[in-house]
Amino acid sequence: MKFNTRLWGILLAGMPLVCSFSEGTEERFSERLLVEVSAREYHVSVRGNDQNPGTRKAPFRTIGKAASLAVAGDVITVHEGTYRERIDPPRGGEENRPIVYQAAEGEHVEVKGSEIIKGWVRQNDHAWKVSLPNSYWNGFNPYADCLNGDWLESGQWCHTGEVYLQGKALRETPSLEQVMAQPGDTAYWHCQVTTDSTFIWAHFATDPNEATVEINVRQSVFYPSRPFVNYIHVKGFTLRHAATPWAPPTAEQIGLVGTHWSKGWVIEDNIVSDSKCVGITLGKYGDEWDNKSESAEAFVHTTERALQNGWDREHVGSHTVRRNRVTHCGQAGIAGSLGAAFSRVEDNIIAEISTEQQFWGYELAGIKFHGAVDAVIAHNHIYHTEGGIWLDWMTQGTRITRNLLHDNRVQDFSLEVNHGPVLVDHNLFLSEELAQVKLSQGVAFVNNLIAWKIWPTPQVDNRQTPYLVPHGTAIVGLHDCPCGNTTYANNIFTRIDLTPYDEALLPVRMSGNLYLGEAVPSRQEQGATRVEGPCQKPLVEERADGWYLRMEVPDQWQQAADASVRTTADLPEAVIPCQSFHSEGEVPVVFDTDYLGIRKPSGVCCGPMEFAAVGIQTVKVYSH
Repeated sequence: MKFNTRLWGILLAGMPLVCSFSEGTEERFSERLLVEVSAREYHVSVRGNDQNPGTRKAPFRTIGKAASLAVAGDVITVHEGTYRERIDPPRGGEENRPIVYQAAEGEHVEVKGSEIIKGWVRQNDHAWKVSLPNSYWNGFNPYADCLNGDWLESGQWCHTGEVYLQGKALRETPSLEQVMAQPGDTAYWHCQVTTDSTFIWAHFATDPNEATVEINVRQSVFYPSRPFVNYIHVKGFTLRHAATPWAPPTAEQIGLVGTHWSKGWVIEDNIVSDSKCVGITLGKYGDEWDNKSESAEAFVHTTERALQNGWDREHVGSHTVRRNRVTHCGQAGIAGSLGAAFSRVEDNIIAEISTEQQFWGYELAGIKFHGAVDAVIAHNHIYHTEGGIWLDWMTQGTRITRNLLHDNRVQDFSLEVNHGPVLVDHNLFLSEELAQVKLSQGVAFVNNLIAWKIWPTPQVDNRQTPYLVPHGTAIVGLHDCPCGNTTYANNIFTRIDLTPYDEALLPVRMSGNLYLGEAVPSRQEQGATRVEGPCQKPLVEERADGWYLRMEVPDQWQQAADASVRTTADLPEAVIPCQSFHSEGEVPVVFDTDYLGIRKPSGVCCGPMEFAAVGIQTVKVYSH
């Protein structure tokens, strides 16, 4: 008779063993059996039952039931419908045998952290009220949970709960009187919690009992409750509505979807929206120091503790986040403190982030990473955010390439207290407001189109911040942040002012750049190519099939380029960590492919792409 290792492994996971083992061995033996069994596909349907075997013909009702059984190599296929649950995977897979959670092909699967609420009582012509017993919340009440944490500067009155009418979030107010008053253009909600009950008031133009009104009830939608749940794939879902907390780099970072200090996740082809704070987190574990470390020195200690808790290539990071659409999050689209190391974030659309401005702190961005070691951020479209890409502390060996950013409120791109190397190439940075390389060095900007207004660069910051071994996480030492050790080669600038680099403390290389209109070169660039006078600013417009760049290409476009900058071998190394700009394995990056992914006919050009001609040019730069 054939021995059924799958059945035996699952039974062992849920039953005490009668054999005698030394302390801890029983758990390891049980887990080993769980991952050594053959792969299986579980099915989940809104018409299923958790007492079923989980087959296509007899599916489970909840994703959580399938998660409780899945082991390395298994696939959980979820069929059409809306699921209101928090998925907490109890175990991960293996590097070549992940556990896959996927929406069935061609089917719309929505997982929500909210519930539909009825029983609203009219208070006046426009205000309604509902009351819920506190027993309803099962231990976590988002309407008693206010935002707090390191570097949160305002809005601590905001709750992690939310109220949605027909899928659109209303705006919270700390004033009941504002809800009771006649509404203007904005519909508000307000909450109060007593010993026994939770009360929510809200503006509704129609009877909410006849509409779809939802409220947040779960802190996350797909997030393991413990670290080191590795090799999980999350694919093809619509994931909405989470009462996520403020996520600073010094605390556990709980996202609507999150990896929780694990390794090897793939998060792809999902729609992620309406997280109170962060949509996707690749972040830190929690400990007793959470939200008690708001200083440079304290974050150094946070990093030292992380090294003792597995912050290295073997245990943490190496995630892939691709082709997701992340929108309507209050703090960040994608965030990660240390846990984004060795990861790829590519082909994502990130929009409508921190636009409501109900709370504010130093962690708002489309993408906000700390400790992005050997990471790649490629071909993302980021717009209508507080700030686009913000890489903060220990960005080393990272490449930012072929991204499209525009219409961001504060900045497109920011580097803060990094020692590099950081390679920024073939990007379209088209927002008009302030952008900054804030006290970072070891940075190379190659073949970008940059429309920023100004770039202030102070001379030195005395904060002592870590630099690491090349392509690793071990701290070599601490260093302050002087200005310089930066390369600008073959970029097109329309409004930038690089004169703060005139007095840089470290060497600066500038060559082959084209300065249009208001752009001002530094005297560090001898013989800079300038086209003075009125300059039509680059515009990005949306059409039915995608986004188009319209800009005026001057006659001097091609002749400005410096042909001596063709690979990262042509760039000076980052002087503080003594590391080249080459990719892992010290393989040079060749700049022979433009923003559009097309091999450059001339081999080298000024700006992110080969234009067909001079004059007004219109180029499709991102598809829907």
